[in-house]
Amino acid sequence: MRFWQKIMNIYRRESGITFMETVIALAILGTVSVCFLHGLTTASKSVFITDEHSTAESLAQSQMAWVKDASYSYNATSYSAAPIPGGKDYRQYSATVLAEPLHTPDDGLQKITITIERSGKGIFNLAGYKVNR
Repeated sequence: MRFWQKIMNIYRRESGITFMETVIALAILGTVSVCFLHGLTTASKSVFITDEHSTAESLAQSQMAWVKDASYSYNATSYSAAPIPGGKDYRQYSATVLAEPLHTPDDGLQKITITIERSGKGIFNLAGYKVNR
């Protein structure tokens, strides 16, 4: 009996961290790090997509204002697009402006559809109406 007490006393006197505890702690830390980086990546992609969409919306609205200020053209199928600003925020953006008379013959009311693309991929569409006044 005394022999077992001596062994237990020796075991209890040991202090420090075992190898297994260290491995488990590192595994938990690694899992938390991977989850954090995944969340950071998702948030980064979300910010990029939101920025791209709001830039495209702003361009579409300025294009619509440009077309509405232009003189009315009967039976037009398109209007020229406004120049896109040259800043770094507007690289690879393009605009297409289509016109469609609502009645035949054209009675002075057209549906205008503006498509904003970035690198050939459609991002935003805006529809409005142009009236001959």
